[in-house]
Amino acid sequence: MNKSIILHILGWILNFEAAFMVLPIIVAIIYGEKSGFSFLITIGICLIIGIPLSIKKPKSRVFYAKEGFISVALGWILLSIIGTIPLYISGQIPHFVDALFEIISGFTTTGSSILNDVEALDYCMLFWRSFTHWIGGMGVLVFILAILPLAKGESMHIMRAESPGPSVEKLVPRMKSSASLLYGIYIGMTILQILFLLVGKLPLFDAMTLTFGSAGTGGFGIKNDSIMSYSPYVQGVIAVFMFLYGINFNFYYLIILKKAKDALKIEEIKWYFISAVSAILLISLNTGGLKGFFSSIQHAAFQVSSIMTSTGFSSVDFNYWPTFSKTILVLLMFMGACAGSTGGGIKVSRIVILFKTIGKELSYLIHKRSIKVIKLNNKRLENETVRSVNVFFVVYMIIFASSLLIVSLDNFDFTTNFTAVLATLNNIGPGLEVVGPTGNFSSFSDISKIVFMFNMLAGRLEIFPMLLLFSPSVWKK
Repeated sequence: MNKSIILHILGWILNFEAAFMVLPIIVAIIYGEKSGFSFLITIGICLIIGIPLSIKKPKSRVFYAKEGFISVALGWILLSIIGTIPLYISGQIPHFVDALFEIISGFTTTGSSILNDVEALDYCMLFWRSFTHWIGGMGVLVFILAILPLAKGESMHIMRAESPGPSVEKLVPRMKSSASLLYGIYIGMTILQILFLLVGKLPLFDAMTLTFGSAGTGGFGIKNDSIMSYSPYVQGVIAVFMFLYGINFNFYYLIILKKAKDALKIEEIKWYFISAVSAILLISLNTGGLKGFFSSIQHAAFQVSSIMTSTGFSSVDFNYWPTFSKTILVLLMFMGACAGSTGGGIKVSRIVILFKTIGKELSYLIHKRSIKVIKLNNKRLENETVRSVNVFFVVYMIIFASSLLIVSLDNFDFTTNFTAVLATLNNIGPGLEVVGPTGNFSSFSDISKIVFMFNMLAGRLEIFPMLLLFSPSVWKK
């Protein structure tokens, strides 16, 4: 275990978090809020610890998968704990577990909240809360890779551990260039959405915070009704961009290279579109009698885009939708967005691979001597990839079932418990019943909130980096 390089990376994470906190300080100055001093104190803590760790050169700059996964897991935990300090010491969220829950939900782009009155927070706190979505959407370590040459050629291990999906490939030969390219696309889309929202006469503060929530597919709103009170134009812009952020960023890279044909051949994106359109049509038909068919299409499109990409914004309280429509949303929560996007969930590519694995097994049962190869994008999938998808799904279900069992001790109804675990493990945000679009997670016990926090981190980091922290063999020399 190369502990020196891990500490070096953690030091840089603290330095960058200190830099990120300059923005909410500016917001506090603009609105004359004293709670902005809590960010200054936190910046001081970050730099006191971070500068010595980052200045000290590690004995070896080369690390392998073990160090990569541990760096990512510890980095996200440290990032969340430090990010909690302003909310806690300012008294905006006086209970530490609640404050930690809120910030982990922010950084992991989950969007689940313990706040009964979001609008009671100061502007600088609302900004920081939403900005954590943007930071966590693409990944803080990917951001660091885009700027600093941390680990020679082995930094791929960090990117694989932090990026969502069954596999991550370099877009260009150099890892730093790949990370820079991803963030270039991410920043470009962020600026574009802010401009579109400003055209809709939205205040700059609202435009920025809602864009942060959309870009990171997080879903923290700055109003108690999420975005229900915004105009149809604003809701439409957000719906479109949420859907776009849920697409594999390799698609945009190929478009930039003017390889549109190759981009359109990505099988995962085809099923992503088919699933979304099918869900919108089915929900529209099922809810058409509630407020008119056109209104049903509008809200169905928004909620499908929001839930499928794990953003969690709400344009309507879907707790009142028919059971059929709510069931579709729950299935979309499981599936999630594309690999290589900022969205959560199991991922469309994994679902496709699992179905193809089932097809291969059925074929084998009928024709024992047949050899069927599983392909994705007309390329043969290695057995290692198929195996990792199967193992991921099994571990996912074990964590889901275990979490559901523990949370059930709080004696909420089954739908609330089931969707609360589903919403946190898949980084969705809202669930149904008590944790629905107009509800929150404040009623749960601290033990349940700790389970939810683990789920949020595990879901964002694809489970295994978090599990490795509890493996004794990882810490052996």
